[in-house]
Amino acid sequence: MPAADPAIAPGAGGEAPEGGWPALHAELARIDPVAAARLDPRDAQRIQRALEVFRLAGRTLTAIIAGEGRPPPPFSALAIALEPSDRAVLHRRIEERFHAMLGAGLVEEVVSLRARHALAAGLPSMRAVGYRQVWETLEGAAPASTLPARGIAATRQLAKRQLTWLRAMREVERVDCLRPDLAKEVAGRVERFLGQRGISRLRGT
Repeated sequence: MPAADPAIAPGAGGEAPEGGWPALHAELARIDPVAAARLDPRDAQRIQRALEVFRLAGRTLTAIIAGEGRPPPPFSALAIALEPSDRAVLHRRIEERFHAMLGAGLVEEVVSLRARHALAAGLPSMRAVGYRQVWETLEGAAPASTLPARGIAATRQLAKRQLTWLRAMREVERVDCLRPDLAKEVAGRVERFLGQRGISRLRGT
């Protein structure tokens, strides 16, 4: 992965380029549709980095992560993707989780962080899902009554981008993460993988 180069990074000064970040997101979609699909059009930092990598390396971020153009690693790896077979169940779990986060003191946590540190809305930590929506509420940009709905919607969008990213990966064994015997199924696949390579069990287990 090439090192950052402020001289060519779009919007390196922290200001949105001409046309805004959605325009650069559209440019990224033409160059690297897989990376664009998993990024929010407003995610300035990651859009900037993906375009910067392409301009520096001449290859897309997706190709670099996939290892295209590099010799294969000197070891075998088993890639397993845990993907839900029922999107409705995933959405229900996301909703339950965000409500649990609020109940555990998410808003109070952000209030405390703002009081102790010099934070800004543009920092990566405050742009994270959940934190961003709480920040908007504390700044008065959105009513508190809509915080749960906004946080849940943002988490669902993130999950959708993550699934898009996983489904673009090659040579991945996909397992339904909602199956009741999930741990047993994954353990079995790992054991078969090791057995094919003459390894009876993982070290230290």
